[in-house]
Amino acid sequence: MKKAVMLAALTGAFATTAHAQSSVTLYGIIDEGITYTSNQGGHSNWQETDGAINTSRWGLRGTEDLGGGLNAIFTLENGFNGTNGTLRQDGRLFGRQAFVGLSGNQYGSVTLGRQYDSVVDYLGPLALTGTQYGGTFFAHPFDNDNLDNDFRIDNSVKFQSANYGGFKFGALYGFSNEAGDFANNRAYSFGASYNYAGLTVAAGYLQLNSDITSVVVTNTNGALDGDNTFFAGRQRTWGAGVKYVFGPATAGFVFTQTILNQAFGISAGQSGVSGGIALNGGSARFNNYEVNGHYFITPAISVAGAYTYTDGSLDGADPKWNQVNVQLAYLLSKRTELYLQGEYQHVTEDGASIGAMINGLSAASATNSQVAVTAGIRHTF
Repeated sequence: MKKAVMLAALTGAFATTAHAQSSVTLYGIIDEGITYTSNQGGHSNWQETDGAINTSRWGLRGTEDLGGGLNAIFTLENGFNGTNGTLRQDGRLFGRQAFVGLSGNQYGSVTLGRQYDSVVDYLGPLALTGTQYGGTFFAHPFDNDNLDNDFRIDNSVKFQSANYGGFKFGALYGFSNEAGDFANNRAYSFGASYNYAGLTVAAGYLQLNSDITSVVVTNTNGALDGDNTFFAGRQRTWGAGVKYVFGPATAGFVFTQTILNQAFGISAGQSGVSGGIALNGGSARFNNYEVNGHYFITPAISVAGAYTYTDGSLDGADPKWNQVNVQLAYLLSKRTELYLQGEYQHVTEDGASIGAMINGLSAASATNSQVAVTAGIRHTF
């Protein structure tokens, strides 16, 4: 009798284990290259660079089947500089992403942690920046719309719907975590996309709020922790885009607008205003227009290109940026590619004193033009 009870108990335990199957996946990207820059601080430069396309990273992604179409999910993603092995995202262990949540086949997922906003999730794939067809160096000036995901949202809860016949939508809220000051250093965003055959359309909105009267943010424990691009009391970014795939070719158009209030500085993704441009606390605006495309000449050889025009307003001046980007890539295998890409940026100052600065480079040009050419290798695992 005792043996029968023990056998039943063990059988139940094994059945539970078999039912709650789980998996953990290790993944990552290492992207290294040699970059020539025509002008950085008044001098040309040859340098080894990390992440001309995608900055290096590794991560763990896990899922556990809870039954009934429900899964527990998590992602932990580290960002590092492959040229010297140091951590990115201000030294965070999992600075790119860190979240846990539940996912259902019928309704979608709810996750909590450090996550991308909805503009990145839905509109980002329609631009070349942030993708494998150009990435970091192709970003709009200062990555002002965050399509290259220079920053993430801390303390955030995110909902992403299931795919309803090609239609998906989602929203995110980042808590300030400050008692008595609910709106200080919070963030919220929402977005949607629709895909039918080769056509994809998408739109998204992001708003960041801070109690700021100088370049010092009064709450650093909220949705943003100093790694965002702008020092401003309020940032509103919205955009829409379209992409069409026909055979081996893809063509797209993206428009984004970023509006700043109480703008004190542009950090250009670095810590401190000294890494960017100081502003006087007024308003600022960036309108970005990107036309892009990529084409597979053969299954192993692809060419991509984009042109971005950015109309800006900073401290009463009206600078304008023109940037042309081209990439040629050759796949050695499904996971390893060699690439050659180049960027040219020209700034029409129109009352502003701004040197050209291609996103991801270490210094701005001493003139209103800058050229960068990179030969690199990118490996995914």
